[in-house]
Amino acid sequence: MKEISARLQRRLLSLAMEAATTAGEFIVSRQRDIGTITFKSARNPVTETDLQAEHRIIGAIKRVFPDHLVISEESGAGKNESEFVWWIDPLDGTTNFSHGYPHFAVSIALEYRGKLQLGVVYDPVRQELFRATRGNGSYLGRRHIRVSPVKSLLRALMSTGFPYDPRSHPRALKIFSRIVTRTQGVRRDGSAALNLCYLAAGRFDGFWEIGLKPWDTAAGVVILEEAGGRVTDLEGKRFEIREGDVLASNRLLHRQLLNAVRVNQHPKGDKRCA
Repeated sequence: MKEISARLQRRLLSLAMEAATTAGEFIVSRQRDIGTITFKSARNPVTETDLQAEHRIIGAIKRVFPDHLVISEESGAGKNESEFVWWIDPLDGTTNFSHGYPHFAVSIALEYRGKLQLGVVYDPVRQELFRATRGNGSYLGRRHIRVSPVKSLLRALMSTGFPYDPRSHPRALKIFSRIVTRTQGVRRDGSAALNLCYLAAGRFDGFWEIGLKPWDTAAGVVILEEAGGRVTDLEGKRFEIREGDVLASNRLLHRQLLNAVRVNQHPKGDKRCA
């Protein structure tokens, strides 16, 4: 398969970083005036700020690469066919943002011929820019980042998220009850993109969630894998961004986490199984 040239890769990364930071700065400027809030479902909000930030990101990409396909959370997919597919979440953590809780991010990823090539996640509140390109490692600002060396679940700090209606996914609650009793702690902070980046930076040791969308995970997966982490589905199979269920770790904990999330199985010697 033909690869993206190093020169083009740098150009694409620069574009993604600029688009993410510009959108993030706009989002922060709207924290006290988020505009109208509507709901895509009973618990799934979207604000005017989401839409305007998305418009800025798509415009920045299309001005430089008008033939690229852009798929975004709020606007969906364009009509053109392309080997280059951008996955955009203009505001990952809209519920947090709409309540004034300062934990959200802009997430931008690029897929080329079915393979994720780069990821950028920008936290505009902390002004932290996570980025990675295939084969070149992961960075927070100018600092190279790696996953943690934690080897025991009992010493692991985990992160997760829940579907907007947890009742529709009872397995999610069962998995949570199993992992929270086996680890040092579990955090649920409302941004899958940042969860994956925090795992890449060693702040978390593992992450899982059910029912995510490609724009939630695409950028974070690149950043995590380039930082030495591992991503699969909940059964340990190859993770596909279009499938939605994700289990991620610092690699050292992956087998233990797979055993913990298998709610219908009883690993040998584990008397705590549900």
